[in-house]
Amino acid sequence: MKEQLERLLSSALEEVARADSEDLLQEIRIKYLGKKGALTAVMKGLGALSNDERPVIGQLANSVKVELEEKLSDTLLQMRETTRQQKLERERIDITLPGRRQHLGTRHPITLVADEIAEIFAGLGFQVAEGPEIELDFYNFEALNFPKDHPARDMQDTFFVDDNILLRTHTSPVQVRTMLKHAPPVRIISPGTVYRCDSDATHSPMFHQVEGLMVDKGVTFGDLKGILTIFVNQFFGKGTGVRLRPSFFPFTEPSAEVDIACVMCKGKGCRVCKQSGWLEILGAGMIDPEVYRHVGYDPESVSGFAFGMGIERIAMLKYGIGDMRLLFDNDVRFLGQF
Repeated sequence: MKEQLERLLSSALEEVARADSEDLLQEIRIKYLGKKGALTAVMKGLGALSNDERPVIGQLANSVKVELEEKLSDTLLQMRETTRQQKLERERIDITLPGRRQHLGTRHPITLVADEIAEIFAGLGFQVAEGPEIELDFYNFEALNFPKDHPARDMQDTFFVDDNILLRTHTSPVQVRTMLKHAPPVRIISPGTVYRCDSDATHSPMFHQVEGLMVDKGVTFGDLKGILTIFVNQFFGKGTGVRLRPSFFPFTEPSAEVDIACVMCKGKGCRVCKQSGWLEILGAGMIDPEVYRHVGYDPESVSGFAFGMGIERIAMLKYGIGDMRLLFDNDVRFLGQF
């Protein structure tokens, strides 16, 4: 039996030495040390030994078991350490390599311009007001002195959802909603997205506007020109020329188109301003008394003005952009310049 135990140990150690996976080590453990393993089978013969031989063989069997368990455990730890080292080598990070740069985005030029406009008018006491982009005909047209049969409705190129619901063509409905909720004095700007059926190098079916409204006692056309002159000089630079030309808008009377001295040639005349030295930037005027009646204001006791400008046009002038479509193409080479 002693020779049998020695052969068992020798055979087991050889198999452990050849093992190349944890699964194979587990199989060897079960084969030799399991309940039905080789060592258990040998131990069953202890009962046939004499009283003198039994403790000697029992002690030998126990030492075989301990040695085999230690060998299996050591081999398993060594195998796991080798696997770990191999994994570390495969996944090794070379800390001498330069890091990957995080490419941060930039704010869109339309956002930059809208924020700058809002900041200038905030300094003049105007608050920002917002409203829905899907509007009712009343707020977009009726309350702004556009009767159902008014020819000026054709100027808007409107996207209608049905006879009474549309995509707003300007942010003036925000002014109507504000006046219906608040008694004078009112001083707001309403930036936002607007929609019209128009698309070319200088027009887009979806674009952005900032409109302004000021209503109080004793507001004059001179106040309108003063506010807009301050805005132009802060946005385009001190000393930028401003002029007002008579125009027509259904919701203002008198109305005016506001021009600035060409930012490209400084008023000398160039291709951009068609040699005139002037560029149109916005429309404005004194609020028509009929608009006051729609919102419950007394036109005999209050007066005010409104103005509106396209943010895309202002951005194109500020940054020298020749095609509005560049602002919507999402070309990172273009947007990265801002």
